[in-house]
Parts: sequence; structure tokens; C-alpha cells
Amino acid sequence: MPKVALYNQTGSTVGEIELNDSVFGIEPNESVLFDAVIMQRASLRQGSHKVKNRSEVRGGGRKPWRQKGTGRARQGSIRSPQWRGGGIVFGPTPRSYSFKLPKKVRRLAIKSALSTKVLEENILVLDNLALAAPKTKEMVTVLKGLNVDSKTLIVTGDANEAVELAARNIPGVTVVAADGVNVLDVLNHDKLLMTKAAVEKVEEVLA
Repeated sequence: MPKVALYNQTGSTVGEIELNDSVFGIEPNESVLFDAVIMQRASLRQGSHKVKNRSEVRGGGRKPWRQKGTGRARQGSIRSPQWRGGGIVFGPTPRSYSFKLPKKVRRLAIKSALSTKVLEENILVLDNLALAAPKTKEMVTVLKGLNVDSKTLIVTGDANEAVELAARNIPGVTVVAADGVNVLDVLNHDKLLMTKAAVEKVEEVLA
């Protein structure tokens, strides 16, 4: 089983923690990771694009000229697609781009993402993360003590409002609870900073 150092808030090593091999020690499946990222990015799309077809544009109720005898091509409406100001053919309409992957595939994807961070040695585990006040300065001090100066995903055991408020103004830092950890966030950040409680919670769900 992979072992990583256990830190306190000041950045000092206070021991080691053994990670569950079936969650943090598998061989990452790149194909499944790709599918999971595509699924999440697709679900983020609004799908609110809209054009007007020939039945929705204004005007064109009268036939512009008679059917025969003018020498011109027959036309039924000046709002047909070939006319300036006419309706759009096959344009986008509101839709949902989201789709779902099988549950086993989603579980394998998050395990692969977590294992990738362990292999890259980009995971840090804190024994506890508690701030005296929800201030950005407090969180900056914690990150400096851990020598973290890149994009970081902070995972707490439960929703922690103080940590969220303290971190929200720091560029590149995102805070999620253990039950909200996802593939896109893990891969989109250089460092993964988890509390011991968050590790236990993730292992309990995924192991």
C-alpha cells in the first residue's frame, strides 16, 4: 500500500499515513479518465443556443409573386432560408449535452485520478485543517508552510465554510468536500491537498 507523509497545518511532518491500495494505488486508466473528463465538461455546457427557423421569423405571410408567368423561380415566402432575413436551416436549438457513464466506469475514473496524483507525488495529507477565522491570510499561511505555490485542490472531510471563505480569493485554489471530489477537479489542479478525514471518507466510499 502506498504511504505518504502526514503534515500538520504549519507544514511539519507528524507521521505517515497508509493509503488504500484499491483507491490510491491502482494503475491509472487513461481511456476512462478521458471519458470521465468529456462527460463532466459536456454536462457543464449550457445548451441554450437558439436560432429561428422559417416558422419563427417575422413576415413572409404572402406569396411574393404568382407561381407562373414571371420568368422567375417560384417562391412561397420571403422568409424561406434562401432569402435574406429568412429562417435558418438545421440551426442549433436548446438541448442538454450531458450524458452518463456506467457507475463502475465513474468509480474507476476517480480512482485513476487519485492514483495519478500519488504516482506523481502531488498529494499532501493534513492531519487536520481548522482555521481560527475565515481569512485569506490564514489560508495563505497554511499553503506557504506546505510549500504549495501552484494550482491546488483542497479536499475536506465535510463542508467547511471557514476554509471555503478563506480560499475563494486565492487564484488557482479550489475547496471541495470529500463527497464532491471529482475527476475534472483532481486533474485540473497540480496539487491535491486532503485532510486525513477526507482520505478516510473517500476510501470508505470507493474501496
